[in-house]
Amino acid sequence: MGQDFEFERAAMADGALRVVGVDEVGRGPLAGPVTAAAVWLDPNAIPEGLNDSKKLSAKKRDALYAELLQVADVSIAHATVEEIDEHNILRASHIAMIRAVEGLAVAPDYALIDGNMVPRGFPIQSQTIIKGDARSVSISAASIMAKVCRDYVMVDLAQQHPEYGWDSNAGYPSKSHKNALLKYGVTPHHRRSFKPVHNILYQEK
Repeated sequence: MGQDFEFERAAMADGALRVVGVDEVGRGPLAGPVTAAAVWLDPNAIPEGLNDSKKLSAKKRDALYAELLQVADVSIAHATVEEIDEHNILRASHIAMIRAVEGLAVAPDYALIDGNMVPRGFPIQSQTIIKGDARSVSISAASIMAKVCRDYVMVDLAQQHPEYGWDSNAGYPSKSHKNALLKYGVTPHHRRSFKPVHNILYQEK
């Protein structure tokens, strides 16, 4: 089953008026925020070529990002490194998801959420979809918006800290990123609760 609008249609047939897709990106990196997006697609203006963001080239993602900003109601939100360290990465990603839904221009009444967990305190009725970014166009749109936005944030942070390669690794634990951590230490943008970062801090003490 490819990607389609079936989940959205089923929710609308059930009485939902405005169905959004919600996804997050950035659970695995050692640095930077975790980012979530909520996207409402106009059924009459669904961009061609929406797919799981991991399956698209960077160029295609950038083009879809620009198009979605024009034709969809999009909200992108973050949870900070401090929030990740204070709660945990799962809870922080859920906080970002709730912020994204609450930031939409028009309040939705139903959400399709990628994964298998509804965030605690989620503000509207929702349904989780495993591998949703490959099964629902709305979730796929959210995955693209979150990924492209987070990549931009990391390119930005890389200007301040060029030695970690965040413009290419997006903060993920690549070999060069881990080597840079050992060599240059921990920045304020590193997640101190993550083991590789924590271990370096612990060695320094």
